[in-house]
Amino acid sequence: MKKLLILSGKGGTGKTTVASSFIHLLKTKTYADCDVDAPNLHITATPHGKPEIQNFYGLPKPKIDLSKCIECKKCLEHCKFDAISYQDRITIDPYACEGCGTCKFVCPTQSITMEESVSGQTYIYHDEIVFSTAKLKMGAGASGKLVSEVKKNMDKYAKDNIAIIDGSPGIGCPVIASMTGVDMVLVVTEPTVSGISDLQRILETANYFKVKCAVCINKYDINRDNTEAIKHYCNQHKIEVVGMIPFDKMASKAINEGKNIVEMDSCAGRALRHILEHTLNILNKTI
Repeated sequence: MKKLLILSGKGGTGKTTVASSFIHLLKTKTYADCDVDAPNLHITATPHGKPEIQNFYGLPKPKIDLSKCIECKKCLEHCKFDAISYQDRITIDPYACEGCGTCKFVCPTQSITMEESVSGQTYIYHDEIVFSTAKLKMGAGASGKLVSEVKKNMDKYAKDNIAIIDGSPGIGCPVIASMTGVDMVLVVTEPTVSGISDLQRILETANYFKVKCAVCINKYDINRDNTEAIKHYCNQHKIEVVGMIPFDKMASKAINEGKNIVEMDSCAGRALRHILEHTLNILNKTI
């Protein structure tokens, strides 16, 4: 099974819009949303049936046995995340705590233990269509590990020759976990100063992990000078630009109606059909 990952380097560029359109056009039966902080692929690529839900355990969190605590405050003094406070008794803020275990290490009475903590949930639909996603709890860590679980669940029930993966924004742990084991990355960018900067960052990250990349430029006509700069950068680094999507008000209309843009007759939708064709040509050449 070939795996095509859609990334952007930042949020709001059109990554999920492109991913859901590809899913619709290919009628693929296997896809995943690895944006575990704010998953939204299900809005326009609606899964069938009810999901199998499992708790995800990330970093352990400390628990204090107050019957053993002598209120020496060593844990408070050594906590680098200001997660521990004292008002009548020692308390730990689970949202500020990073699970480093320093408090347990410095406690002279061993009243602090590190215990498993639910950091989120995974959701896997595997009836007619396989759709894997997850939600990370607010303030929880180990997002990269959760992304890996999403992909494992997708692989477990995979039903198609091509899987579409909607990746996380940025270049951090979730993105690196998203890249692992994929055949190709399509980077969706936009002709803005931040868009160009984020494009360069994500391409450098992909190059480090030796993942094949291509680029498509969304809303290319809002700043043609920056569009030319993106094309020049890609040409310099021998990265193929598989197409450009014009600014299209129909895109907002489609999303507001819970649809993807290829379900409507629009210039953006027509551009995406050509982009998919070129992307598949590159994907099929990958080993």
